[in-house]
Amino acid sequence: MIGAEGEQLGVMTPQAALVKARESDLDLVEVAPMSRPPVCRIMDYSKFKYDQGKKEKEARKHQHVIKMKEVRYKVTIEEHDYLTKLGHIKDFLQKGNKVKVSLRFRGREAAHQEMGRALMRRIITDVAGKGEAEKPPSKEGPFMNMVLTPK
Repeated sequence: MIGAEGEQLGVMTPQAALVKARESDLDLVEVAPMSRPPVCRIMDYSKFKYDQGKKEKEARKHQHVIKMKEVRYKVTIEEHDYLTKLGHIKDFLQKGNKVKVSLRFRGREAAHQEMGRALMRRIITDVAGKGEAEKPPSKEGPFMNMVLTPK
């Protein structure tokens, strides 16, 4: 049994613990039910729940949620367009986001998978300082996809 001020009150029966809690006009809360004997504490339970909620809210405020961004390419992309999209990928990785790179094959382009794989390898080498491939390029329908994660 732990008192309202954090002092050890020793082992006592549940009835005696309830009487002590009612005397101090507080609640009897079971803190460690699996220990032998179970540990109980005298406290203001509603204040405890309020403080616990505030701590959780503060912790959520400081955590960074990793988002998934997507950048789409075509097999026949021009150099300037490639560099622009590569800059976007690097920005996303710099901010700590994952990036899904999608490469769309249209019509006869589907017969030239090697061109798509070469473009994906080029992207991986160009972002090597900022990120790495979490999921290697894989073909799914008309798309070839891969996921990049920040280093």
